[in-house]
Amino acid sequence: MELTTVWFLLVAVLFTGYFILEGFDFGVGMLLPVLGRDDRERRVLINTIGPVWDGNEVWLITAGGAMFAAFPEWYATLFSGFYLPLLLILLALIIRGVAFEYRHKRPEASWKRRWDTAIFVGSLVPAVLWGVAFANILRGVPLDAEHEYVGGLIDLLNPYSLLGGATTAALFLTHGAVFIALKTVGDVRERAGALAVRLGVVTAVLAVAFLSWTLTIRSSTAAVVFAVGAALALLGGLAAARVRREGWAFAGTAVAIALAVATLFAALFPNVMPSTLDAAGTLTATNAASTPYTLKIMTWVAVVFTPIVLAYQGWTYWVFRKRIGVAHIPHH
Repeated sequence: MELTTVWFLLVAVLFTGYFILEGFDFGVGMLLPVLGRDDRERRVLINTIGPVWDGNEVWLITAGGAMFAAFPEWYATLFSGFYLPLLLILLALIIRGVAFEYRHKRPEASWKRRWDTAIFVGSLVPAVLWGVAFANILRGVPLDAEHEYVGGLIDLLNPYSLLGGATTAALFLTHGAVFIALKTVGDVRERAGALAVRLGVVTAVLAVAFLSWTLTIRSSTAAVVFAVGAALALLGGLAAARVRREGWAFAGTAVAIALAVATLFAALFPNVMPSTLDAAGTLTATNAASTPYTLKIMTWVAVVFTPIVLAYQGWTYWVFRKRIGVAHIPHH
């Protein structure tokens, strides 16, 4: 296998890990005003992701770094053409991180409500815009022969990309509700489990519509297999959530997200950014890649350090595996 293909797959894996892990973070943040009926319940929800949310964001940093080093032309075109959406994602993530740290600094209810709103918005904006961004990458954007983006913001807000944004937001909401049910006890767990099933029905409809539309735009045998697998995994996760088997339900939604991302990358390959203007402007895994020597050095670095990163993040989840509830949250 050529190193360009290897690194295309590694970028896909990194974004898959990011969407699975940060996906339930976004879901918890968006559900904070829905499932948290008072301050202690909202603190329970925040504490379910408190030890892991910042570690989950490392996957995005690593994916961006890998794209920059392995496919600099792809990185440059993407971040210049999608500058405003990606800037909004970055600002939302910053606001969300600050909100997690500042919420408990003062006891006033109004102070906490403002930061709770910041957590909600900081979770909703990336959940929608990542779907919009990846839908546009797969659909294609106006690139000239020099691989420069020549469109505007309105070109990114087409019906297909908006459906992609709605799908990712709904999928992360369902994933987050299942995670809350998995990590909590008492009333919060019961409400989260029931909500996960209701959200899952809407998510399934949106996901089927989006993946079906995707396969009409670009398709391959692998993409079709992954899309069918994603639908089955989501349905299996919802069935498990309905009978309160939260572990299996979480595995189902996680696999559904993984296979949905795999569908997009499988349909995209060997392109990395198709042009809707001229085939000469299309970026592929070959013409967007770094030199073979650079890819070779990066491969050895990835072989050494990837297992270490996976080991310490797995250890973190193991340490903080216990369920929590209102009884674990002090009044003050």
